[in-house]
Amino acid sequence: MEITEVRVKLVSNKDDRLKAFCSMTLDNDFVIRDIKVIEGTGGLFVAMPSRKMSDHCDRCGGKNHLRAKYCNNCGASLSDNRARQDPQGRMKLHADVAHPINAACRKRIQDKIVEAFHEEVERSKQPGYTPVDLDEPDYDTEGY
Repeated sequence: MEITEVRVKLVSNKDDRLKAFCSMTLDNDFVIRDIKVIEGTGGLFVAMPSRKMSDHCDRCGGKNHLRAKYCNNCGASLSDNRARQDPQGRMKLHADVAHPINAACRKRIQDKIVEAFHEEVERSKQPGYTPVDLDEPDYDTEGY
């Protein structure tokens, strides 16, 4: 697998830990969007795209985020601690949409994205800088 392109959209809030959103193209064929660059206590790290986990109300079947206290549909009170726990005992509130399955792949992805992040930070200091548009299509629309 070759990472053929990384696009970085810097986040303007300087006080936030979230530093950028990225998209990554693999083998000029496959795009992963909504990758985040986050400032952690040990430096920058990459968070893969994820979705909020949810469950259903026992009373009406309505879908609710695991931290919700009341059902979005019927207003019934929801029990606490509905989320599964990870091996460290923390509530699992998000699930990765896409992620590497081994440490070597994770390192390759993180190194490439952090490098692209630093390059984009340097470009942002140049006069006339225009931010990357992550909403621009990453694919050839002909034939869709």
